[in-house]
Amino acid sequence: MSLKGYGKQLRIDLGEKQSKEEQLDEGLMRNYLGGVGYGSRVLFSELDEKTDPLGPENKLLFATGLLTGNNMPGGGSVEICFKSPLTGGWGESRSGGNFGPDLRKTGYDYVIFEGKSPEPVYIVLTDEGLEFKPAKNLLGKTIEEKTDAIREEMKDGKISIMCIGPGGENLVPYSTIMCDGRAAGRCGAGAVMGSKNLLAFVVKGNQELKVADKEKFRAAIRKAMKEVRKNPDSAEFKKHGTTGDIPGCDSMGDWPTKNWQSNSWGKGEILYGHFFENNLVRPNDCYTGCPVGCGRIIKVEDGKFKTPEHEGGEYESISAFTAFLLNEDMDCAVHCTYLCNQLGIDTISAGGTIAFAIECFENGLIDKNKTEGIELKWGDPDILPELVKKIANREGIGDLLAKGVRRAAEIIGGNAMDYAIHGKGLEAPGHDPRSGKALGVTYGTASRGMCHIHPLEGMLYDSGKVDFGLKPYGLQDPETIDRWDEKGKGKAVKILQDACILPDVLGNCKFMMYCGMTLDHFAEIISGATGWDMTVEELLKAGERIANLQKLFNLREGFGINEDQLPARMRQVPVFGTYSSEERCGINDYEMMLQEYYEARGWDEEGNIPKEKLKELGLE
Repeated sequence: MSLKGYGKQLRIDLGEKQSKEEQLDEGLMRNYLGGVGYGSRVLFSELDEKTDPLGPENKLLFATGLLTGNNMPGGGSVEICFKSPLTGGWGESRSGGNFGPDLRKTGYDYVIFEGKSPEPVYIVLTDEGLEFKPAKNLLGKTIEEKTDAIREEMKDGKISIMCIGPGGENLVPYSTIMCDGRAAGRCGAGAVMGSKNLLAFVVKGNQELKVADKEKFRAAIRKAMKEVRKNPDSAEFKKHGTTGDIPGCDSMGDWPTKNWQSNSWGKGEILYGHFFENNLVRPNDCYTGCPVGCGRIIKVEDGKFKTPEHEGGEYESISAFTAFLLNEDMDCAVHCTYLCNQLGIDTISAGGTIAFAIECFENGLIDKNKTEGIELKWGDPDILPELVKKIANREGIGDLLAKGVRRAAEIIGGNAMDYAIHGKGLEAPGHDPRSGKALGVTYGTASRGMCHIHPLEGMLYDSGKVDFGLKPYGLQDPETIDRWDEKGKGKAVKILQDACILPDVLGNCKFMMYCGMTLDHFAEIISGATGWDMTVEELLKAGERIANLQKLFNLREGFGINEDQLPARMRQVPVFGTYSSEERCGINDYEMMLQEYYEARGWDEEGNIPKEKLKELGLE
């Protein structure tokens, strides 16, 4: 009998073309809830340290959560869990869109792909069952070409599709899985999917979720939705999206520039003005029912970077192709992020790796012989589209850059590693811990590496003064701290991580927490769905358990205290820009903050988890 509030699980053996339906265990689900929480439990139990991320023994888990659904505020989410080919550690990637809700409508909350298909296939999951479809004809096609071909073949424009592009087919370690214009972008999920000869996953269903108390469930959703709709930040997200943060981040020293040589550029306002006036077509909801609508439909009308209307233009992607590279041509940035999405590679890693390559070229570590005559220089928009294509197709210099900054620096040698800005092998995103020190701790300790999701709670707490409703649960009031203080930041990050991992556990967009939704709302919705008497304290304990399990996953892979460090450049006072003479913005004692964090977690000085802590969390 299915649990109230949950669907079922489906295992698909691609090599044998078989599937197995499985019921979910109530005790397991109450401990791990769903999403990346349940994904952590599955992968830790079923993989080992010898698992090749691109081998058939790796697993690719599509996970939804208790708060995934078109009727939920922020319910348009799907989480993908795997061992990362980029970092060699814990891998997860989220995509917005209708795919997550539509997967739940098939009756399944979790789908686990195992093995490797002997030939290219795509999988169709509907109320009628499961189909393996030949896909050799899709090889080499862009994301849009693949999705159009599948919809034409199935004669159905309403199916939801997640697929890989040439980047995933070519096993680029930072390739993506795309859901139309939305990306499961980080850690290389696309390469794992490509390694399995799985080109696309298609879902469509009409099943209704069965909940324990329908009236309580609906009332809790209405209450949360009302809170989000009235929050002033919701209207700002609708008007400006995430890209609207560029001017503010630039002015407050939160905009990594020229491969992290600075944390500000002074060009943010002008660049965003061009974007808003010339590239923005309209706001867009990533899934049907979103109360915020932070997505953007954008274009480049004409010129050498002419680009059709498409969904894109997020803060991180645009930052990676402007400030990272000193590129002042916004039309070029829009075009390059469009190419990344069509070819299926991560915009953040692509921009960061190109910035790394430019600095290596500037310092004589690579030359025109290596780049096939391309002169890599800061602020040159004309070279960028070509480099994106070379990376996705692994052609020429693109094959080296496709490996990511850490591996490329190892191959180049010399002092190239000084220019490789990453955490655990994942290229750094578009926020800077020299704007607020809590962000540095979250960057260093985030399970999947230096990502743009889990660190954001540190940035918003420290420099944005957002408490996420966590003051009653032990979080120091952010209004009482200075963003450049270091003492106390490790302790704060522990609470922030335990709480703010929960949207990814529950299949919910984290932006809802930025717009007034709290753990109290989560607890009420879960109680109505499952019949459990869920509390915020139990949610926080689940968040702590999941964070520790992901840490165990990485420890098993050989990660230690060295993998929790920050690059030297990220800790230093910027060499130019507004904050180049502001000594306080440099990270002076990261080790103290890290040890404070370890202590708050109950770990030892090397970041190992004692047996007593494991027993407390039920992880022994």
